[in-house]
Amino acid sequence: MLIDQYCTSLADNRFSFTREQASQFAKRIANDFNPLHDVDNSRFCVPGDLLFAKVLMAEGLYSDMRVTFNGMVTDGVELEIRTNEKGHRSIYDLSDKMYLDIERHGDCSHDTPMIEQLVRSYVAFSGENFPNVFVPLMKSHGVMINTIKPLVIYDSMTLKLERVDLVNPTLEAAGVKLEVNGKRGKVTLNFIYREGGDVVGMGEKTMILSGLRPYDQEAIDIMIDKHLARQRQFIQ
Repeated sequence: MLIDQYCTSLADNRFSFTREQASQFAKRIANDFNPLHDVDNSRFCVPGDLLFAKVLMAEGLYSDMRVTFNGMVTDGVELEIRTNEKGHRSIYDLSDKMYLDIERHGDCSHDTPMIEQLVRSYVAFSGENFPNVFVPLMKSHGVMINTIKPLVIYDSMTLKLERVDLVNPTLEAAGVKLEVNGKRGKVTLNFIYREGGDVVGMGEKTMILSGLRPYDQEAIDIMIDKHLARQRQFIQ
């Protein structure tokens, strides 16, 4: 199963992530080279897409889902999935801190190969956002993130499917927008799912950009060069 090599199973259905597991998932599966997912980063955190993949593989795919992220998970934290007071399934640590909340309705599928395909297409879409999507978007609004210590936080995602008896779902981007409020920005990425050419679902992912400042092309170019160098180094 896709998730097994990127997650450590513990007693009583609990689990945790090592820095190496989370970093490998980010780079190998999501093509995500955010420095926050580097094993030697002092602000290291587990990718939000890895938490989402873990819940989806454990709980199944529902036709109507909303996922909300409430905090960043670091390595070695013992976690479990349980039902909260709203009836949602959520990821908690043993101190009752919630990191991810998932509200789900409708039909459900536990078809592991199909869910793995859906997860792979979704996280690959996420990983392509920088620099291809984020940089032109920031430039059009005349703002940029802190290029020395970039902070982009996963906020939420929604998914609505016409049916869950899918075989080979593929994802396509369907538009993006940025809302700027002072030094804070909110990016909304829309996407659709297709099965055999037919649209079978849609969704959106929202991310928070912190520490916005006036756009500086030279600083952006340096950040992109470092990003591409990190990708090349990993591939080698």
